[in-house]
Amino acid sequence: MDDHKTLTQPQPQKRTGHEPFYKRLDTPLNTRPASPYTLNPPIDNDGLSWPSLGARNRLEATPEEAEAREKRIASAVKTILTELGEDVEREGLLETPERYARAMLFFTKGYEDNIKDVIKRAVFEEDHDEMVIVKDIDVYSLCEHHLVPFFGKVHIGYIPNKKVLGLSKLARLAEMYSRRFQVQERLTKQIAMAVYEILKPRGVAVVMEATHMCMVSRGVQKVGATTTTSCMLGCFRSQQKTRDEFLTLIK
Repeated sequence: MDDHKTLTQPQPQKRTGHEPFYKRLDTPLNTRPASPYTLNPPIDNDGLSWPSLGARNRLEATPEEAEAREKRIASAVKTILTELGEDVEREGLLETPERYARAMLFFTKGYEDNIKDVIKRAVFEEDHDEMVIVKDIDVYSLCEHHLVPFFGKVHIGYIPNKKVLGLSKLARLAEMYSRRFQVQERLTKQIAMAVYEILKPRGVAVVMEATHMCMVSRGVQKVGATTTTSCMLGCFRSQQKTRDEFLTLIK
């Protein structure tokens, strides 16, 4: 008989379905990397900010290609309406697919925005080292999970480090990132990271409060429920006193 012990591979444990979530190694959380939208630098080489797979194709499309894209979207919408049981030939729906196509292209126009064109020459040298806040910025976006709207207000604050940004540009940054398919958590972080990249300030704080139609009009249908997210960078993250001052001022 061989004196050496037989080596066998450990057998996988049988799952009972009652394991804690952090032990379920085959879940998407453990098999997929974190969101690429915030792993990479906020501003791409050509000024696009976290471009989607087809953002450049859409941005660089000729008028003929843009028209063809709109027609393909309208055709897809017509199929959806038919499958939902509607008559796409009735008067009220005759031009709905085309209207919807144009609306969706507008709702997602943030994919085509070049951050350099949004900011332009609105970064100024200024000897100011106190908090700057623009609050109650209205934003409208589309939930990427259900393609229905979520909307609310964004509050943006930063402490300059010899540079300030034209105030309207903070609202334009929020608009650019909100006009994409989004989740609120990522939208909040993208705004904060972009401001941090552009100004290199001492700190940036962003808080967003929004109502999600996917939660209000479907699913649990909890009318009045709001979601609040925040992203704190630099001194807002490391200094509680600074963070508390910002949160007090935006109330």
